[in-house]
Amino acid sequence: MNTTIIVLGSNIEPQKNIDLAKRLISQRFWVLSESRFLRTKPVGVLSQPDFINGALLIETELERELFQLALKEIEFRMGRTKNASQKYGPRIIDIDILIWNDHVVNKDFYEREFVRAFVLELSAGVRY
Repeated sequence: MNTTIIVLGSNIEPQKNIDLAKRLISQRFWVLSESRFLRTKPVGVLSQPDFINGALLIETELERELFQLALKEIEFRMGRTKNASQKYGPRIIDIDILIWNDHVVNKDFYEREFVRAFVLELSAGVRY
């Protein structure tokens, strides 16, 4: 069994899309707990609405690559499209793996204080 912490974010109808993403994730995976969800300022492109961000602690039997594909499938199902020219633009949903089996696997952990706070909230006692 693998344990992971994922972060979710949205700034297009954020509450509706975060709620839908959590529901779709919980239909496929065992969600052990969730962090608080916060309103955060955008990074990169500042002329867009604030985001709602939070994290989920999940157990899965899938290996990391297949789990990542499952998350991307949920994003696609919700209408997320990738546009390289708008890396930091508005989004319906963004779901990323932050921690995989107690290892940091995403640079956002080091670059965004609120992401570290979510991880530490969900993994009390684990040092990263």
